[in-house]
Amino acid sequence: MSARFEEIDWRATPMGEISLRRRRDPVSGEDVYEVKLGDEYLMSSLFTAGEVELARLGLAELPDSPLDVAVGGLGLGYTARTALDDPRVRSLIVVDALAEVIDWHRRGLVPLGAGLASDPRCRLVRGDFFAMAAGSAAAGGPVPAGSTAGGAAGAAPCGLDPETPGRRFHAILLDVDHSPRHVLHPGHAALYRPAGLTALAELLHPGGVFALWSNDPPDEEFGSVLAEVFTETAAHVVAFDNPLQGGTAANTVYIARRHDG
Repeated sequence: MSARFEEIDWRATPMGEISLRRRRDPVSGEDVYEVKLGDEYLMSSLFTAGEVELARLGLAELPDSPLDVAVGGLGLGYTARTALDDPRVRSLIVVDALAEVIDWHRRGLVPLGAGLASDPRCRLVRGDFFAMAAGSAAAGGPVPAGSTAGGAAGAAPCGLDPETPGRRFHAILLDVDHSPRHVLHPGHAALYRPAGLTALAELLHPGGVFALWSNDPPDEEFGSVLAEVFTETAAHVVAFDNPLQGGTAANTVYIARRHDG
């Protein structure tokens, strides 16, 4: 049995102090993994329904043919794991701004890490998803196995795959900010406007899907912005049990399809 509480790793990063913690849930007796940025909780293995549904809903309407998928935000790996569990997925790129988070997976410090890092279909890329999607040169390249490098990312070609500039995907799944209105960094806000979404849509194959996780209820204003760029849009409410507060909680998963032409 594990200790009741353990701080597995702590790092100072350009975004603030990030820590990976493990605690034993007093009710279930299971280990719960949590990530904090400063004093703010970013994610917990107690609440994974939204991350799982982000991948499931994002891939659900795509054809029964080989799929190339990109994920923005590695976190504890639940979105990436769900995508790889889909037999249609032949390649997966996961972009995360923090080398420290990628390092946790490569070192097997989180439960899903070793499986993701060793899957030949999956490539973990250190970079600024938002700059990469906008075509900026401020994105980082792949992080070598076991790397603990931090600091600013180096220059890279535009697009989500540093090895193939402008590469297109059948699905792009994004889970970084709390919501389009509550972003972790002011520079992220531009993606959720028409110009930012238009640039992101150019990285999708015709008929491809952009899926976005949000911690807020469906936002009609953001839904209207999505509809300016994409031909089909929907907002799915994902409800799940919340043992910490009692009752249920909910996330939103937005699904938007690029036109076929």
